[in-house]
Amino acid sequence: MSIYVGNLSYDVTDQDLSTVFAEYGTVKEVKLPTDRETGRMRGFAFVEMSSDAEEAKAIDELEGAEWMGRTLKVNKAKPRENNRGGGNFNKQNRW
Repeated sequence: MSIYVGNLSYDVTDQDLSTVFAEYGTVKEVKLPTDRETGRMRGFAFVEMSSDAEEAKAIDELEGAEWMGRTLKVNKAKPRENNRGGGNFNKQNRW
């Protein structure tokens, strides 16, 4: 499971996040999603730690913390739902 980190500065790098989260354990991966059109960071990230205990400690310590001029939102990442929207596939025509 990953950690969701929200309300990030747009200047943050994956190295910045790795450094902060390394205080709580081993960081396996950092993902910083970017906007497809502008290439800019979207203001949130996902951090994967090597154990649930390390993730829990990082969440407890960093939720609501002030970092780079912003108040962090840190919690367990929710699994991505597979609802991409789209058509009218399961409805019958009315004529």
